[in-house]
Amino acid sequence: MRITRRTLVLGAPLLGVAGCTTVRPDIAALGPYISPQYAAMYAAIDTEPFPVPAVDLSRVDPVFLRQEVAYATQEHPGTIVVDPNQRYAYLVLPRGRALRYGVGVGREEGFNFQGEAIIARKAEWPRWTPTPNMIRREPERYGPYAGGLEGGADNPLGARALYLYRDGRDTLYRLHGTNEPWTIGTTVSSGCVRLLNQDIIDLYRRVPVNTKVVVRPTSSAATS
Repeated sequence: MRITRRTLVLGAPLLGVAGCTTVRPDIAALGPYISPQYAAMYAAIDTEPFPVPAVDLSRVDPVFLRQEVAYATQEHPGTIVVDPNQRYAYLVLPRGRALRYGVGVGREEGFNFQGEAIIARKAEWPRWTPTPNMIRREPERYGPYAGGLEGGADNPLGARALYLYRDGRDTLYRLHGTNEPWTIGTTVSSGCVRLLNQDIIDLYRRVPVNTKVVVRPTSSAATS
């Protein structure tokens, strides 16, 4: 798919609300088809406790970059709707609009939460602990982290995490960042929903605790 300037300028109206600043000099390295608006949106962030590198936009399909879109839904503004089949998360806005974020989702249908939940906790640079099921499935990979891994640039939860609870109990399902931006739009995780670090930082500051999240069912065709 050829990346065109028209494709990449769709997110320009979001720059004001996202708090982005002027284009940095290093953005020219991202390539001739990257619009200044998107380059600024996904530029490196140097105000965090740990570095957030610029996203190499040549490795992300432009349809998965943050943009405001028309979105018909019965859900109230402020709700997050995750569509694993399409690899999108929507933050519902008034008047039939939504902010759309590209996501990476679980590899296997059985790993994925579905239904309604609320964000009961939010964390910046969260600590990560693999679940018992993850350790049981892949002990060599996850066993060394059974005691947890502190937040940081190498933590698989990235810069932010939103923790989903249902009926007062942790679902062990999160919306979180990633240090592997090229995986957005794919089925790679162990069930959680991953966003680009710049996108989860943006979503994190837009939604409060007790925000409703709706996760649609995953079809077997979408995970193949």
